[in-house]
Amino acid sequence: MPRIEIEQIGVIRSPFKELAGMPIQPVGAAGIEGMVEIFPEFAKGLKDINLFSHIYLIYQLHKAAKTELEVVPFMDTESHGIFATRSPLRPSRIGISIVRLLGVEDNILRVSDIDILDGTPLLDIKPYIINFDHRPDASSGWMKGSGQDVAAKRSDSRFL
Repeated sequence: MPRIEIEQIGVIRSPFKELAGMPIQPVGAAGIEGMVEIFPEFAKGLKDINLFSHIYLIYQLHKAAKTELEVVPFMDTESHGIFATRSPLRPSRIGISIVRLLGVEDNILRVSDIDILDGTPLLDIKPYIINFDHRPDASSGWMKGSGQDVAAKRSDSRFL
């Protein structure tokens, strides 16, 4: 099957220089600030992004060195299919995080609640829209940990 080419539109900057010890989700990165640099040729696409409180960052998991179709995720002790987890060992190496947008200046976005490795290639940005994205009746499948459990969890070496 042919590979699909996706263009990098920017780079994500965060205080996280190593994978081990990072928050496993944005809820565990509350208050941690970073920046998203959009390459100048894409800066025009940021028009009106400042009207949103939160955005999705879609990025390449560029440090994932292998693919696993079953993994034991951070929040469980049993194996699950990769597509039923948020593990970075995915065939497509695509990650997604919802972050708080603090401000926009030219081609730089200031964000908070960032759980992404410094230098990560940015593939896309989408606005978080409550009426599109909020699902009060959603189920979290096998994931039984509380928000506090997730916030306290840090990555280890299992996905390096």
